[in-house]
Amino acid sequence: MLRFISHNFDGMEGVEIYPIISLLLFFTVFITMLIIVIKMPKKNIDEISQLPLDNDTNSKENNYE
Repeated sequence: MLRFISHNFDGMEGVEIYPIISLLLFFTVFITMLIIVIKMPKKNIDEISQLPLDNDTNSKENNYE
């Protein structure tokens, strides 16, 4: 299958730039998210980590009655 795809792209000029752009975009988003998480205050991280364990009776899941 990869041979079929690469055969179609052989005739296109400038197509080799797309994997480079994709890689740069991925690393830009990854590094940005890493910086945001590192700069996040410890209090926010603790609060977010407890969300799945929170048994709030006013949540949408418990208001089906």
